[in-house]
Amino acid sequence: MKARSKRYKKEGEQVTKEVLSLGAAIDKVKSFTSVKFDQTVEFVMQLGIDPKQADQLVRGSLSLPHGVGKQKRVVAFCPDEDIEAAKKAGAIEAGTDELIQKITDGWMDFDVAVASPRVMGKAGKLGRILGPQGKMPSPKNGTVTDDVPTAVAEFTAGKIEFRNDSGGNVHVVVGKQSFDKQKLIENIEAFVAHIKKVKPAAAKGTYIKKACVAATMSPGVAVTV
Repeated sequence: MKARSKRYKKEGEQVTKEVLSLGAAIDKVKSFTSVKFDQTVEFVMQLGIDPKQADQLVRGSLSLPHGVGKQKRVVAFCPDEDIEAAKKAGAIEAGTDELIQKITDGWMDFDVAVASPRVMGKAGKLGRILGPQGKMPSPKNGTVTDDVPTAVAEFTAGKIEFRNDSGGNVHVVVGKQSFDKQKLIENIEAFVAHIKKVKPAAAKGTYIKKACVAATMSPGVAVTV
């Protein structure tokens, strides 16, 4: 188990097992100011799904009301005629064959990859490389689209992707510790509403079991949703 710092342990003493309201939980997270940088705030939900069943997977993408405080590095797999538009929209690299070869050779300095359906036949060969890192374009999370420039602009601006892990948990970035409290609340509420909306029909019983909010290097705080 990873050893916790004295700072972390001290902050941990301020967190009880009590499940707080969203506003109170954010107040607690924002009170952890001993780290001298603007921590990222993350939100995690444990869902009542069976991750081993394909019809119960939860994944997708969403633009939060107030963004997440960070631009993402986006690449675009697209036909030659769309390269200029994709780069104007914010793509750090765009194209097909040359971009595929660059990634095959080991370049991975980007956060999100979007693709046009017209080139997925070629880009699909990168599945073994991009899949394990969660960067493979997919229609389910909005990264395979006919409108590549718009997708590039949205993801560059901070549109988030989400997918459940093997334990049925979904975790996303919802902003920065410096964000106004109300903006963090609205971002989280928008994400929770979206997760409820995409509940798999095959999921039975309690759908949202637990939730917590935390800053990057601070303890998580249990929250009601």
